[in-house]
Amino acid sequence: MNEIIRRRKSIRKYDRTQLGDEILGKVREQIANLTPLYPDIRYSVDIAHKTKGLLAQGSGASTFLVFRGEEGSASYVNIGFIGQQMDLYFSANGLGSCWLGMAKPNERGDLSYIISMAFGKPADALHRSLSEFNRKPLSEISEGDDVRLEAARLAPSGMNAQGWFFVAKDGAIICYRKKSGIMSEKLGCIDMGIALWHIASESDGFRFSKEPDAPERKGFIYVGTVGR
Repeated sequence: MNEIIRRRKSIRKYDRTQLGDEILGKVREQIANLTPLYPDIRYSVDIAHKTKGLLAQGSGASTFLVFRGEEGSASYVNIGFIGQQMDLYFSANGLGSCWLGMAKPNERGDLSYIISMAFGKPADALHRSLSEFNRKPLSEISEGDDVRLEAARLAPSGMNAQGWFFVAKDGAIICYRKKSGIMSEKLGCIDMGIALWHIASESDGFRFSKEPDAPERKGFIYVGTVGR
């Protein structure tokens, strides 16, 4: 498994050192080379130095990614998918990061605001051991065998809810997200996209599609299938 997936953690405290132009330049290069799950859905990722929200202000972070996109569940999943690429990039390059579901940008954009991510130099340990993860066992979030499911299990999610379910069968992974209220649907979709990027990171030739004959699962919504 990707070593960063096994060691990453959400950083909630940062030292207040401003990141230099060289580091921010590399972040912008990474943003320019993101791989969307849905290439036809518009999105944008911008660097901001201020944002609203108590968690953002209390963290000490001085830099944020602001994710915008079209409205709708597929777009929210897409944001989770591309955002987690940045989360792992930061962790692999000596920077901490944390998804901020309650933050809001100071400036408006052409697309709808979706979510933010704080990033910067961590004030405490950047990584953790595998034993420090607080996650549900695979038996509660999946059925069937596929080595990629462990990477999905370790993915971060809002309130650590892990509101997803995966069915591994014949080399494919059928992906579901838990049904939720309107207020939490956006975060549930983002979480699904995050988990999908962890699966993609462990896949040889990642393919994702929505199959018309996918089986229903009570209490869950079918999102798509990772191909054989």
